[in-house]
Amino acid sequence: MKFTHLFFDLDGTLTPSAPGIFASVRYALEKFSITGQTDAQLMPFVGPPLVDSFSKFYGFSHEDSLEAVRLYREFYTDRGIFMNGVYDGIPEALEELKAAGLHLYVATGKPEHFMVRILEHYDLAKYFEFAGGTDLAGTRKSKSQTINFVIAHKNLEEERKAGKILMIGDREHDVIGAHESGIKCAGALWGYGSREEFEKCSCDFLIEKPKDIFSVI
Repeated sequence: MKFTHLFFDLDGTLTPSAPGIFASVRYALEKFSITGQTDAQLMPFVGPPLVDSFSKFYGFSHEDSLEAVRLYREFYTDRGIFMNGVYDGIPEALEELKAAGLHLYVATGKPEHFMVRILEHYDLAKYFEFAGGTDLAGTRKSKSQTINFVIAHKNLEEERKAGKILMIGDREHDVIGAHESGIKCAGALWGYGSREEFEKCSCDFLIEKPKDIFSVI
């Protein structure tokens, strides 16, 4: 096989996380007297680091962005976290990939304590050898930092040099982070990114459905 180690994004790749993210962002924005935001307006929040999104899309100062993230997590911790589910075909694809001898990992921009709860709640943790996310201390904030953390933790430097690692994600930051980390990326078109988005960031592969992962590896 071309790739033997697969890194999966979480939000928008394993789970359709937008409803919980939208509700949590709205909760935070309302505390700043910003209301009436549509789903389309909030879609850019799915994927990238939250602190960057509040600053970029609403002009918040760094301090206000940090407060908005705190408010977001206040809502998300108990209510927004499970407003998602699992994409059709994901459990079956993971089962088949693991049975075929592939090594599966999670590399997500979501904080690890949320990531662990979601993977366990939806019975997905059993498929992965290791799952890495961001940390609240801020030492891992970008996608490339998370990818590099997983690689280091699992001693996969040789696999990286040999081109055996593939990132699978649904937004441009997955592609950019993968390329910054020296690995290739497959764009998951069942998620929240578009074909145009992936083409602009020079995504290496596009896959329509979870079962199509086999056509890439």
